Amino acid sequence: MKFSIIKIVTKEANKDLGLLVFRVLAVFSLLKTHGLPKLLNFQETIIHIPNPLGLGATFSMYYAIFTNVFCAILVALGLLTKLAAFFIITLTLSGLLIVHINDSVKVQDIPLIYSIVFGFITYMGAGKYSLDYKFFKY
Repeated sequence: MKFSIIKIVTKEANKDLGLLVFRVLAVFSLLKTHGLPKLLNFQETIIHIPNPLGLGATFSMYYAIFTNVFCAILVALGLLTKLAAFFIITLTLSGLLIVHINDSVKVQDIPLIYSIVFGFITYMGAGKYSLDYKFFKY
C-alpha cells in the first residue's frame, strides 16, 4: 500500500494510465447524468431542452445527444478524442455562458466543471491507452 501511494505521487506514476482513468470516469459521469437520460426520455426532454442559439429545439436536442452520448463514447474509447471533447465543450460552455449565465453559482458549477474536465482532455489528448494512439500515433 505504501509503495503504491508513493508511486502515484512521484514521477513513477503512469500519465497515460491516469489519462485513461480520468477520461473514462468523466464520460461515465456525463453519460449517466446527461446523455442517457436525454436519449431514453427523448420526447419528454425535447419539450424542456433550451434553445440557446435559436436553431430550434429539435436541433438543440440532437446536438445535446450527439455530444453527451456519441462524442462521450468516442472520448472513452480514445478515438478522435480531442475533436470529440471539443464538441462536448461547445455544449457545456453554451450551457454555462448562455443558458445559465444569470443563475446562481451553484447551478453554473456543473457546466463549468464539465468544461474544465473536457477542456483538459482536449488539451492533453487520450494518451497511449487509446485508439488514437493505436491508429494515429498521437
